[in-house]
Amino acid sequence: MKLDKILAISGKPGLYELSAQTRGGFIAKSILDGKKMAVNMRHNVSILSEIAIYTYTEEVPLGQVLQNIKEKEDGGEAISHKSSKNELESYFAEVLPEYDVDRVYISDIKKIIQWYNLLVKNGITDFSKSEETTETPSNEEE
Repeated sequence: MKLDKILAISGKPGLYELSAQTRGGFIAKSILDGKKMAVNMRHNVSILSEIAIYTYTEEVPLGQVLQNIKEKEDGGEAISHKSSKNELESYFAEVLPEYDVDRVYISDIKKIIQWYNLLVKNGITDFSKSEETTETPSNEEE
C-alpha cells in the first residue's frame, strides 16, 4: 500500500486507510484496530503523500523522511515517540539533517516517528509516492 492511500484525520488517533468513496466523503479503515468509519467534509484530513517537512532549502516529502528512517533502522521500528525532547531532536537531525528547527516542532517529530512505527508494525513499508509507471508489455517475438 502506498502513502497516497494512508490518511491522518484530525482529532482521531492513529492512521487510516482509504477504503471507499461515498457521496458525502469516504470510508476510512483504522490501521490500529481495523474499524471502519465514515469521514465527511467536516473532518480535517491529510493524505500522507501530500505532507512535506520544512528544511532550510526546500520542503522534503514525508515519504522521503520515512524512507530515511527505514534505512537508518534497517526496516525495523524507530525510537519511541515518547522519548525525551533532546533524544527526539537529535534522532530527527540524523534522519533529516537540514530540517528547519524553527518551523518543525517537537510535536511534528513525535507524530512522524509515531506514524513510522505504526506503519512498520502493520507491514506498510513502501514509502514511495505513487506514480504512474508506464510499463511496456513484453513482446515475445518468435
